[in-house]
Amino acid sequence: MGAGRVGPALAAALQLAGHRPVAVSAVSDASVRRAGELLPDVPIVEPAEVLARAELVLLTVPDDVLPGLVRGLADTGAIRPGQLLVHTSGRFGAAVLDPARRAGALPLALHPAMTFTGTSVDVQRLAGCPFGATAPEELRLAAEALVIEMGGEPEWIAEESRPLYHAALALGANHLVTLVAQSMDLLRTAGVAAPDRMLGPLLGAALDNALRSGDAALTGPVARGDAGTVAVHVAELREHAPATVPGYLAMARATADRALAHGLLKPELAEDLLGVLGRAPEDAADGTPDEPGPDDDGGDGDAHGSEGDGSR
Repeated sequence: MGAGRVGPALAAALQLAGHRPVAVSAVSDASVRRAGELLPDVPIVEPAEVLARAELVLLTVPDDVLPGLVRGLADTGAIRPGQLLVHTSGRFGAAVLDPARRAGALPLALHPAMTFTGTSVDVQRLAGCPFGATAPEELRLAAEALVIEMGGEPEWIAEESRPLYHAALALGANHLVTLVAQSMDLLRTAGVAAPDRMLGPLLGAALDNALRSGDAALTGPVARGDAGTVAVHVAELREHAPATVPGYLAMARATADRALAHGLLKPELAEDLLGVLGRAPEDAADGTPDEPGPDDDGGDGDAHGSEGDGSR
């Protein structure tokens, strides 16, 4: 139910494992196209008909839609006892399926920690993909089997930890896309004809180093305490891309905190650097929360919440 970027890929992976897709629901033109490409010859029907035909139902809809959808399906009697009901939201655990469970369904929360394109490449990317899995104890073997059949590896997430788990993935994956897109825009402004080719090796090495070494992989002017360089960066961003300044300052402050805490940034260099970033040095030392400055709106970044992508 829901032929966004995630559902057809998971259904196609299950088909490769021997399952038989019997129906898919799709509304938009893009969803219908995806369903046709990844699940050819599978009939596109109304959501209620999907439940009528399937023994295993994938609920691959946006996070905010999921609770109401489950309640509606339960209230209308569309759910059959013994039916496996699997949602792919990172934010929710199995409890969101409680209305369906009371109707006799078997609830599973299986969230692929992967970004999806809506094409056949997604099926290949599921090989070795971690899935955040949450299920009642008696259904853990079923959840594990389905994840393995899709080519993934289950990582058990406690019900109460699902929102934090999802926030962590969004912070790393979704915001990375924004940072890379901003970097490419700035490189184009600076006259670089192929910013993707310039950034590719650098970002690949940075990601590999970060995954291997954590904070020890920090490099660059903030970790070195080069306040003058950071000041020039801020001035250039103000002139050419003012919308990027709050994000640059926020990430630079966070980087300075981590570099200080791990002994990479020398304390004697931190004062000038933090001054450039609009923050008093003692705030970094004692953990005092920042006061929003002229370039800091104090807002919180949003975690993604669309059709279970890992990304989303």
